[in-house]
Amino acid sequence: MSSPLFVAEVSSNHHRDLERCFRFIDTAAAVGCGAVKFQLFRVEELFAPEVLAKSPVLRARKAWELPVEFLSPLAERCRKQGIQFSCTPFYLQAVEELLPYVDFYKIASYELLWNDLLRACAATGKPVILSTGMATLDEIGGAVEMLRTAGCRDLTLLHCVSGYPAPPEECNLAAIETIRSRFGCPVGWSDHSVSPAVIQRAVHQWEASAVEFHLDLEGEGEEFATGHCWLPDGIKAVIADVSTALSADGTGEKVPTPVEFPDREWRADPSDGLRPFLHVRNEWNG
Repeated sequence: MSSPLFVAEVSSNHHRDLERCFRFIDTAAAVGCGAVKFQLFRVEELFAPEVLAKSPVLRARKAWELPVEFLSPLAERCRKQGIQFSCTPFYLQAVEELLPYVDFYKIASYELLWNDLLRACAATGKPVILSTGMATLDEIGGAVEMLRTAGCRDLTLLHCVSGYPAPPEECNLAAIETIRSRFGCPVGWSDHSVSPAVIQRAVHQWEASAVEFHLDLEGEGEEFATGHCWLPDGIKAVIADVSTALSADGTGEKVPTPVEFPDREWRADPSDGLRPFLHVRNEWNG
C-alpha cells in the first residue's frame, strides 16, 4: 500500500496568532505531514442561542475563532512548505470563504447530518474528507449519498471515535474495512487516542488511506489539556515508523536483494556442504 496522507489538525490551538499558525504549518511539514487543517467557525453560528445564553464556557470559545483574513497567508505558507491546506467549515458562508484557498474540505463528525453543508461542499467540486464519529452506517450512507448526488467525485471517509481522548479499546479499527466495503471509497482514521500502536494498527492492518490527528506545538494550546493532542516529536516518530514499515514491504518478488549479494558466494557448496562455493575457495588457494 502507499503511505497514508497524514493531516495535522490545528483545531483551536492557534491562539488567533498568525505567526503561531505559521509555526503549525512549518511543524506539520517537518514531521512528515502531507496536509494541515484548521477550523473556520463563528460561535454564534455553531451553537444555538439558548445554549450560548446559559453557557459561559461555550461563549468563551469566541477567542478560539480563526480570523477569515488568515486564510490567504495560511494557504500561501502551505504552498511554500509543499503541503496541502484544508479547513473545516462550520457555517454555510464558510464554504464560499474557503473556496479560493483550500485543497480539500474537511467535514466534522458533528456536522455529518447537516445536508445543507454537505451539499455546499460537494457543489464546489473540490475533494471532501468526512469524519464519521458517533454515526451509524445508515447515517453515513445518507451523508455519502448526499455528497455524491451534489457532485462530490473525490470522497474520503474517516473512521473516528469522538472521544477526547478515545481509549484504544474503544477505537474499533475494524470498522475501517466495514465502511470501505459498504461505500467503496478510501477510508482513513481520525485519531483521538494519542497512541502510536493505534495509528500503526490502523495503517498496517486496516490500510487507512489517511490519518488525521490533533497537533499542538508545546502543550500550551487551548485543547491540549484534554489529552487528545499529539506533540511534534511524538507524531514525528510515528510517521517515520510508518514510512519505514511500508518501505519494508518491497515488491513481493522473491529474488536476492542488494544487501545479500556479497554473501551469495559464501553459501555451502552443493558438492560437499562446506562454505564458500568451490570457485571462491580456489581463489583462496592462489
